[in-house]
Amino acid sequence: MDKKNALRAGALAAGTTLMMLLMSSPALALTRDDGDDPGTGLSVIETLGLYVLLPIALFVAIAGLVMIGDKTHKKKDTTSSNITTKAEAKA
Repeated sequence: MDKKNALRAGALAAGTTLMMLLMSSPALALTRDDGDDPGTGLSVIETLGLYVLLPIALFVAIAGLVMIGDKTHKKKDTTSSNITTKAEAKA
């Protein structure tokens, strides 16, 4: 792909993205719906704890449980090191 085609593709992608952003309607978050009763907002610490620390803690907990479950099984040695041979071979 030469520079001209790459420039054309980039301009097309940028133009398409810009048009989609300009033509899309707003989320209408400023107008309240009937029966809407929003609660109080979260603080920065609460937001970080809920969306950053809690998923990391869940990931670590699940990974730890998997590792503990994996280590409880006896390791089976399927390689050639478990083959028994006779010490004295007769010719």
